[in-house]
Amino acid sequence: MRLTLHSDLGLRLLMHLALLDDELLTISDSAAQLSVSRNHLTKVALALVQGDWVASHRGRNGGLQLKKPAQDIALGQVVRELETGSALVACFPGGSGLCVLSPACRLKQVLAQAQEAFFEALNGHSLADLVQGNAGLRALLLDAKKPAHA
Repeated sequence: MRLTLHSDLGLRLLMHLALLDDELLTISDSAAQLSVSRNHLTKVALALVQGDWVASHRGRNGGLQLKKPAQDIALGQVVRELETGSALVACFPGGSGLCVLSPACRLKQVLAQAQEAFFEALNGHSLADLVQGNAGLRALLLDAKKPAHA
């Protein structure tokens, strides 16, 4: 299974926010630090706000921050939510539905079970597991800040 760029960026943005504790982070600053498109990161941030993991504060001194403690954010729940519409195979919800084997195929059940095991394995880890004590990540995202408008 391969995560979409949307999910990948969602996890990276959450890690960035988790490093900041209660500080606000702008999408521009995070996009610069992560070396990604500001427009794409904006869409990802909106999905995280809608998923109730991130709070968005408007205005001149606004930005994003985690809505709940990092240890309360299970990675599997985040990925499951962000991966909606990304079917593993054609016969899964969100897939093309074009498979001539569907009426007699048992593969769908096996793949659904494997996908569920993937999400459950991710749920065994929290956002805090990714950032706590991770000096390398802290150095990359916080200690050596790039200019926001480079």
